[in-house]
Amino acid sequence: MSQSGDAKRRVTIGCYLALAFAVIFFSGLLQSKQWYGVFDFTTLNGSFGTVVQAVNHTGDGVTTAMSDMRGKGGNGARDGFLFALTLIPTVMFALGMINVLEHYGALRAARQLLSPLLKPLMGLPGNSGLALIASLQSTDAGAAMTRQLKDEGHLNQRETDVFTMFQFSAGATIVNFFSSGAVLFTLLLSDGSLAVPTSIGLAVGVMFTFKIVGANLFRVYLNLTERKREQDEVTTEQKEVA
Repeated sequence: MSQSGDAKRRVTIGCYLALAFAVIFFSGLLQSKQWYGVFDFTTLNGSFGTVVQAVNHTGDGVTTAMSDMRGKGGNGARDGFLFALTLIPTVMFALGMINVLEHYGALRAARQLLSPLLKPLMGLPGNSGLALIASLQSTDAGAAMTRQLKDEGHLNQRETDVFTMFQFSAGATIVNFFSSGAVLFTLLLSDGSLAVPTSIGLAVGVMFTFKIVGANLFRVYLNLTERKREQDEVTTEQKEVA
């Protein structure tokens, strides 16, 4: 192997900077309408515009009901096609960003930093760290990155299955929780006390913990099924020999 090839694989300070940017970009920490929102994946991904679905005449004047490009009340293959169409920009944007970050060594830095953590926790290599972070904000981006990691040989079938289980539980945890679940922490009971007597941080921690628990339960399931498959193969071979 040439020295130039070793240099290309060396983890440099630039690789760590690319990884730090990727973590911030896909984590949702900077999701905002302020200027720093340009460094956030969801903010840059944007949203589709709305169209007028219906016009109603009321005593207060004319009101309009708005809907997105899919409209409302769709079903069947046609509605499924439009739904798939809405996923294309997110997936293309996520994969494009990952390819740029990979060029600057973010995956190599992630593999070196996160393997000691992810291997004992879930049996995953460190270069799945970016997909893990992205999956906390966007299920589509996480799924697309996981598929790319598998296609490029960074994940084997077993690791892909375990990683999919991790993402499936409480998908897009950060975005979904803070967009809909966080309102529960503002509710008050009739006596003025909080309806949910805990912190947002604790709730997020519990969800993240059980995502890891779910992934490890699936590892146990795979161990049992693989062992049974091996035993069945041995039994079949013994019968054929006999």
